[in-house]
Amino acid sequence: MALTSAQQARLNQICRGAKGLLLGNLVQDGHAFNLRHRVTTAEVNAGHTILTPPSGKAVRVIDITMIAIGGAASGATTIDVLDVASKLLAVAVAALTQSAVVRAGAANATVLADGASFITLTANHAISVGKTGNDLATATAIDVIITYAIE
Repeated sequence: MALTSAQQARLNQICRGAKGLLLGNLVQDGHAFNLRHRVTTAEVNAGHTILTPPSGKAVRVIDITMIAIGGAASGATTIDVLDVASKLLAVAVAALTQSAVVRAGAANATVLADGASFITLTANHAISVGKTGNDLATATAIDVIITYAIE
């Protein structure tokens, strides 16, 4: 839901002293954000963009969590969170039982070596969700929860 112009003006007034710059409904630079996106099975199988940074900006991932919704995941080998150049997180489907919370770095949730999943990504690179192996089945969706900063 978008803010009214009066609400936006009030928010700008409240946030005036903040380090970031308020643009529309998005606070820039120096603030952490949390995005929960329910990605349907069809969207996972096709590949689905869940976060696109503002033009000229980059995303720095702080944490990623996945939860299987509507059943245990099956079929695919891993469900992946990707930027254009790399697989930031690969979660083994075996770990995605219905309602189980799987965080980056936990058992069956592989991140890039040496913390590279959590460095600032290349500017203008979107983050998407996809799969490795066969199509995802059984679960109706995967909730992907990303905590991130815009830099």
